[in-house]
Amino acid sequence: MTKHTFPENFLWGGAIAANQVEGGWNLDGKGLSVADVASYKPNVDNKDYSAHLSITNEHVKEAILDLSDQDYPKRRGIDFYHHYKADLALFAEMGFKVLRLSIAWTRLFPTGEEMQANEKGVTFYRNVFKEMKKLGIKPIVTLSHYEMPLHLSTTYNGWVNRKVIADFVRFATVCIDEFDDYVDYWLTFNEIDSIHRHPFTTAGIITENSKENEAVQDIYQALHHQFVASALVTKLAHEKNAKNKVGCMLTKLMTYPLTCDPLDVELTLKKNLENNFYTDVQVRGEYPKMIEKSLADRAIKIEMLPEDRKILKENTVDFLSFSYYMSMAESGSPDAERTPGNTVLGVKNPYLESTEWGWQIDPKGLKIALIDLYDRYQIPLMIVENGMGAVDQFVDGQIHDPYRITYFKQHFMQMKAAIDEGVDLIGYTSWAPIDLVSAGTSQMSKRYGFIYVDADDQGVGTYKRSKKDSFYWYKAVIESNGESLFKAI
Repeated sequence: MTKHTFPENFLWGGAIAANQVEGGWNLDGKGLSVADVASYKPNVDNKDYSAHLSITNEHVKEAILDLSDQDYPKRRGIDFYHHYKADLALFAEMGFKVLRLSIAWTRLFPTGEEMQANEKGVTFYRNVFKEMKKLGIKPIVTLSHYEMPLHLSTTYNGWVNRKVIADFVRFATVCIDEFDDYVDYWLTFNEIDSIHRHPFTTAGIITENSKENEAVQDIYQALHHQFVASALVTKLAHEKNAKNKVGCMLTKLMTYPLTCDPLDVELTLKKNLENNFYTDVQVRGEYPKMIEKSLADRAIKIEMLPEDRKILKENTVDFLSFSYYMSMAESGSPDAERTPGNTVLGVKNPYLESTEWGWQIDPKGLKIALIDLYDRYQIPLMIVENGMGAVDQFVDGQIHDPYRITYFKQHFMQMKAAIDEGVDLIGYTSWAPIDLVSAGTSQMSKRYGFIYVDADDQGVGTYKRSKKDSFYWYKAVIESNGESLFKAI
């Protein structure tokens, strides 16, 4: 008989990113990041991401000259910079054991090339961590979450240039040294695989600056530099303090064959193998043989220093974290209907419902993903993003969101089922516990939180925080360590 509770010391919490919540984009010495030039694109989910997320030099120049936040919502976020104490208190009221958050690189190193950190930036994060400690919430810190210094992008084409490794390691060293008393869990790069879907957001690559026909080559080169940087930071964290646990982070893009046509099965297999590539390098410490063959067949040659493979092999991660929002199907048919997801387009699965933004809802897929990843790697897993964007409405001064409660309950039940089958799942952080600026669309109206923030897509509002029905529901789940999920059973 299995228990109706999650494992003892299970890490319940939520996840946010600095560029989507903090605001204060031009305060206390902060420099411009790639997120500060991300413009409002409300229809991006319904169209081709590659067309909408490509960034040109002209776009960047226009954004730099614009000193307002009107067209660049990530500059204002939800003003967590000034509301963090109240927001953390709400998270504590829900019973959070952990909060995943990121440190904005440009708050510490405005251009990325400074030799000394901006003390005001260090002080801000130290104060955040002090407040979390007081409230009994442990941080899970992401070092790079779509917010690298814009200067490194415009000057060096981002991570394409190997010198950025040293800049990142210098930034990470300050974080590990300064916040050692507060942080035990570190993530190096958020959704490191996303470099192919939005190279500017993930790695500061402006593809028009690549030589003719070399954009894909540059993306793989930048990815390699991030792999090496991640391994070096993992080494640093382990040397600093044995308590430090370092994880990688993957966008888990669970893909099924649309039919049992062998072509659909083969295409699906290859898609899932490609998704595993990134964690293979960071967990196993080496490039998969078939990926190396594929790169060679495409005449993509990654420049490596002699010591790179040794660095990767000797500094693998302690746990694997991932985001999971939806699944998709694959088909060899050119007529197969496609639907949007987490910055991807996939073949629509006729057996699944969808959110208002077209993302297919697949709780069972989360269990399959957990079993798949744990069987492959045999290291602890952590779900660090999972949730649904929806339009919320006030009714008689309250927000009733049964659709959100249903979504989370279904996913939590599948998590528990995976644990009962032997998966070592150590924690879960929802995306996001509070409404924030959407990563892909820069909308506020696409709401994820258990806490409502009174601000619209144009940033107009009081920014007052209000608890939704789901706030109280998630509080009960954490309080009972999942037992409340089974009350009706």
